[in-house]
Amino acid sequence: MYSGANVNYTENRPALHTALRANAADTPHYEEICEARQRMYGIADRLRNRPSARADGSHQLRGANIDIVNLGIGGSDLGPRLAATALRPYVSPNVKLHFVANADPADLDETLQAVDPDSAIFIVTSKSFSTVETLANAGRARAWLTAQLPSEEAVSERFIAVTANAEAALAWGIRPDLTLPMWDWVGGRYSLWSSAGLAIAIAIGTDRFDEMLSGARLMDEHFRSSTGTDNMPFIMAALSVWNSTFNGAETLAILPYCHQLRNLPAFLQQLQMESNGKRVGSTGAVVDYATSPIVWGAAGTVGQHSFHQLLHQGTHCVPCEFIVAVNGNGDADAQRMLVANAFAQAATLMDGAQPIDPHQVHPGNQPSSTILMDHLTPSSLGQPLALYEHKVFAESVLLDINPFDQWGVELGKAVAKSIQDGTRSIDLDGSTEDLIRRAEEMRRNSV
Repeated sequence: MYSGANVNYTENRPALHTALRANAADTPHYEEICEARQRMYGIADRLRNRPSARADGSHQLRGANIDIVNLGIGGSDLGPRLAATALRPYVSPNVKLHFVANADPADLDETLQAVDPDSAIFIVTSKSFSTVETLANAGRARAWLTAQLPSEEAVSERFIAVTANAEAALAWGIRPDLTLPMWDWVGGRYSLWSSAGLAIAIAIGTDRFDEMLSGARLMDEHFRSSTGTDNMPFIMAALSVWNSTFNGAETLAILPYCHQLRNLPAFLQQLQMESNGKRVGSTGAVVDYATSPIVWGAAGTVGQHSFHQLLHQGTHCVPCEFIVAVNGNGDADAQRMLVANAFAQAATLMDGAQPIDPHQVHPGNQPSSTILMDHLTPSSLGQPLALYEHKVFAESVLLDINPFDQWGVELGKAVAKSIQDGTRSIDLDGSTEDLIRRAEEMRRNSV
């Protein structure tokens, strides 16, 4: 993987997300990556430092408020959204970040209500520049901005593309100097380290973005050089396979005891399930064992008053992974209470309790792992994100599946297109045809 071999064997391409944070000149595509990063940093620095107008018409160098609206979906949204939320204390006070992913127009409409058109910048992130949801939102955002600004030139200055299809971005109307590259050798769920992380770099600054890359690089080096029980991603992968394949656990609960990491479960849902949610091995034969667990979770202590009841006294085996920031932000006593709750949950899951009243019995023997962090910083965020990337990869090797393709995502898109454009290019079952008919009746009746 590190050397650029075609480890994505169903699409005959490498998977080089580790190269995005490498600092060795012999890294595959090193010069290309460095050039793209410098272009990204140039745009980020220019936007962070752009002048703001004073009432007398003069300008000040810094302090202009700016609304960054990231338009993407999947890996083009989840990674940047997670990092921006996790690193909120490092975000410049004059930068407001907004993330729009849903094709439901309410997502964009609600965002635009909070955006100043005079300070709005839209980042359109789509590797193919054909992602239906993203381009639909981008088109509606452009129409909104066109109605607010005096000229098409002013509108064109407000859109940045991150894509592997520069020609399509140009045809859509985005300037070449505002188009940053993506590559087919980086999957979307691994792309926040690339130009897809532009919103992060604008928000926290390029020096902090470098620190995040450095933290990930530390984990890359650990995974590459450590062996056996000293290798943290491998141990996590082995535990995952043990729990799902041998213990029959079908799910994995991600429980960050850190409010800033509240988006981590959603990020890891894609990373884990889009990577290892497969049913055939490297030979193409259907496997006869469980592959990826279903990933879910929520921030502690919120989950304790929601679903932890099932973890402690339910009938399911649910492995849990606690991620604990020991020295978090804010009141020290409150932080100590938060950490104590995390440790107490893990202990109770393992040890249980056996009172006389059967309704109060906690069986225990529920598996969990706990990852301790010191402070949550750009560097310390980079480390666990890379840790989970490598854990998923190591797990895929143990399971003999390809973690780098996502054919399961594509079929639904094709079916949706055939329904939306009315071509019915794909044969549909009777129940779906009936749903389409009923929806069309509802539309006609609502006019």
